[in-house]
Amino acid sequence: MRVGIGYDAHRLVKERPLILGGVNIPHTYGLLGHSDADVLVHAICDALLGAAALGDIGQHFPDNQPQYRGISSLILLAEVKQKINQQGWQISNIDSVIIAEQPKIAPYINAMRENLARCLDIDISQVGVKATSTEGMGYEGRQEGISAQAIALLHDISK
Repeated sequence: MRVGIGYDAHRLVKERPLILGGVNIPHTYGLLGHSDADVLVHAICDALLGAAALGDIGQHFPDNQPQYRGISSLILLAEVKQKINQQGWQISNIDSVIIAEQPKIAPYINAMRENLARCLDIDISQVGVKATSTEGMGYEGRQEGISAQAIALLHDISK
């Protein structure tokens, strides 16, 4: 078995959609990034890649490459799944947390879990998504950005 952790953060800006876990969440601000800037999916990608010792999302999908401009992070996640499977790893489970002061994330968590499970071809019971605020502290608390953390457990399917 292998364990990997992932973290991502993006700045909140006007005139961008807020996409978390592949869900477009109504909000005044969205996340700034080369892709759709889905911090949750990016953190999960890094956790999976880290567990398989395959580097990080920036190595596989550089932000200076035009083919990734505006791309859905779920497409990147599907590619990450293929990469780890090719190395003989299967996902046991993923757990994650979104850190944001606003908007409230709870109403969208089940849709996020469904998107992630479908994309990774695993059961929804293998995907944990939680949300928390920082009670006004830090850049998330000042509503300057949103971050996410994830952990992934992989098991060997090559033997």
